[in-house]
Amino acid sequence: MPMRLAAGTLGCALFLVGCGSHDGDSGGAKNGDERPVGMAGKGAAQQPVPRGEGSKVDDDFNGDGARDLVLDDLVHRDHGDDAGIGIVYGSRTGLRPGARQLLSAHANGARTKGQLPAAFDSEAACDLDKDGFTDLLVSTDPPYNGQGQPPVPLQILFGSPKGLVGKAVQLKVPAQARFGNDWPDQPVCGDFDGDGANDLVLHASGARMTFLRGPFKRGGAPRAAGKPLVAPGDALVTGRATDVDGDGYDDVLVRKAAGATGAAAGALVLGGPKGPDETGVLFPAGKDIAFGRFGKGKGMDAAIASPRGVALRYEVPGTLRGTLEAKDVAVDAGDLDGDGLSELVMSGGGSGSGGGAGEVRVFRGRTSGIAANATATVVPSAKGTTEVLQVADFDGDRRADLVLRTYRGDGQDVVGVHPGLKSGELVSHKPQLTFSTEEFLSLSEG
Repeated sequence: MPMRLAAGTLGCALFLVGCGSHDGDSGGAKNGDERPVGMAGKGAAQQPVPRGEGSKVDDDFNGDGARDLVLDDLVHRDHGDDAGIGIVYGSRTGLRPGARQLLSAHANGARTKGQLPAAFDSEAACDLDKDGFTDLLVSTDPPYNGQGQPPVPLQILFGSPKGLVGKAVQLKVPAQARFGNDWPDQPVCGDFDGDGANDLVLHASGARMTFLRGPFKRGGAPRAAGKPLVAPGDALVTGRATDVDGDGYDDVLVRKAAGATGAAAGALVLGGPKGPDETGVLFPAGKDIAFGRFGKGKGMDAAIASPRGVALRYEVPGTLRGTLEAKDVAVDAGDLDGDGLSELVMSGGGSGSGGGAGEVRVFRGRTSGIAANATATVVPSAKGTTEVLQVADFDGDRRADLVLRTYRGDGQDVVGVHPGLKSGELVSHKPQLTFSTEEFLSLSEG
């Protein structure tokens, strides 16, 4: 593929968390000083899923204009099979843990050759059929005897005014869009051809990827699909793509094959009228990457995490503008104070400047770029291993919120939602609400 942008050097992600700006989608208000709502282990009463009429908000499965939260790896004390996928529905004032839903292979999976899948894990979310309700892509494990091309393991649960209900359908991948005998997996949502409809990119086989044009039919078929595209790597960064170069087409991050263990190099494949077919920026090895608008430039900036620190590059491909001291951290980005610039969120690992492994540090975005020192340090409400689930606006105030999950061991966890703040330290030190994913196990399947 030809090079459209000058080849820059950025860190490549083994995984991508919170890629892009997470600015809010709708108006509203919240009380950032609201007393935390403790729900963990208290059996919060089940509430109905609010009925919606359709919206353009990301991750809005019931179309009521409020963002919802997807949770995988639900904790359960019996250590048996996967408990399923949890959905917490939102409202104009934020997430409502009581309005929760459990999705499982038994209740929601589609059969393949008469067999229900055993695995049922969320992969990506976007409105695939353009009806105003976000849809959920789920990976499964259909039966396969190892001969020839395997069946497609991806299924779609379509959103509706009642949320994600009913049975999933199998994603249809036309024969001409497949290559080799690998599973067509690693879905990435995005509008790669700029026509206003969400498309999908999948890993095909080797260094190739499948481009499926949306909108999709309710039976799981894309509007169109061509031959697999040659890609600068063999692993896609799943989830939702972002328009890094600001040309109106979403771009996809691809990881190159690694001949040895450890992080692998990769590249950004740029979208265009024909879909993602031009390699833009080359990426050397790195651990994680987050895109956002950290400074006053017109394009996206990048924060690249490596074992040596977090490198900052402005206006991708850009030039190196500094490195923040940190070791083995994950990076996310979102506009926590609503000023139009993204903050950088670091979690996990160790860090300089006194940061601890269980803390989450926030660096303010400014017109001159990321502040050199952490503006806020959030200590999770529980001890354990903490990860950032989302940096996104869940209450419609146009400020992103920080959603953390802490594993406490022995089938216990705490999810805390820390509101973004217009002034001060950017994010509330205390969570506005907390709950445990163990609450989903009180729901009956169906």
